[in-house]
Amino acid sequence: MPRGRYSLHDPHDHTPLGEEHFHCAPGPSGWRYVSQLTTPSGDHAGSVDLALDDLGRPIRLELHAASWQVRGAALEGVTWVRTDPTGTHATEGNVRAHAFTGTSPAFLVATARLLRLTPSSAATRVRLVAFTDPVLAPRTVDQSWALISREAHATDNGPLTVDEYQVTALDTGEQHTVHISGDVVLAAPGIELEHLESPPSASA
Repeated sequence: MPRGRYSLHDPHDHTPLGEEHFHCAPGPSGWRYVSQLTTPSGDHAGSVDLALDDLGRPIRLELHAASWQVRGAALEGVTWVRTDPTGTHATEGNVRAHAFTGTSPAFLVATARLLRLTPSSAATRVRLVAFTDPVLAPRTVDQSWALISREAHATDNGPLTVDEYQVTALDTGEQHTVHISGDVVLAAPGIELEHLESPPSASA
């Protein structure tokens, strides 16, 4: 069960945004990721709890940030309920999309598991609902994912397979690279893997 820590920063000006302490594991029905977020000063900033089924679809999502809360799942596309900090107003949403995304590295792993790309696959378009910080506002985004390379690297614990993805935002054409090994993000814009206690779990 991988357990570790990511540092998060603004991908444009590299301003530190905090850290994400996580653990994740494959389960009988798919994969689960749980994390706690802290600010650069070490204060609690929120949490992520994401569970996928064996096809990579989100069967449960719970996000907390700045006292806002989102609960969601794959249902007629994706469906969610967003609750304000007072707990008095809850807004429901539904979009014909494939899955969710956001700033957590969990969503990059989840999208990779959903798409199941191979190096010979054509670039694949995916529609996602992004929850943007700091108030978890929902926004629908269209991306294209392509698996550029898959390489095995020798380590003390045996070979480590690293997948390099090219992700394109279809509204702006902006491209970036994501490196994933199993269920751990090794590097991506705004994300650095700072510590990992055990090797990544194998990909689905």
